[in-house]
Amino acid sequence: MGVQAHRATRSIKAADVERRWFVVDADDVVLGRLATRAASILRGKHRPIFTPHVDTGEYVIVINAEKVKLTGRKREQKTYYRHSGFPGGIRSITAGKLLESAHADRVVHGAIRGMLPKNSLGRKMLAKLKVYAGPDHPHAAQKPEELRIV
Repeated sequence: MGVQAHRATRSIKAADVERRWFVVDADDVVLGRLATRAASILRGKHRPIFTPHVDTGEYVIVINAEKVKLTGRKREQKTYYRHSGFPGGIRSITAGKLLESAHADRVVHGAIRGMLPKNSLGRKMLAKLKVYAGPDHPHAAQKPEELRIV
């Protein structure tokens, strides 16, 4: 029996990560499928250098968030709540009304946010997410690659 050489598990450092930019068109894409794929890329789980305690993810730009697809009756029944902090200050809005409002990007942003870690590392990952309701985004200089979600 020979002696095997010891191989340490390589742990990547944040400074060693080279980040790319991806653009996702949410037009007629199911919200959950979009959110899981985007969260996975933000986290860096698609890369062989994935390290759980290091932000190894990429930047994700989501365009056409107002045209995202909700299955079943979620457009009428899914409700988002917020609270002002004052007694009786709870407000609610359905997903359909939110998608038709000026804040349509909040539906996609919230879905992706819920799939990231709930700690300081998750907040760093969320900062790399850019969501826009319409088809335009100001990140053309970063030369984002198109990411297809089926």
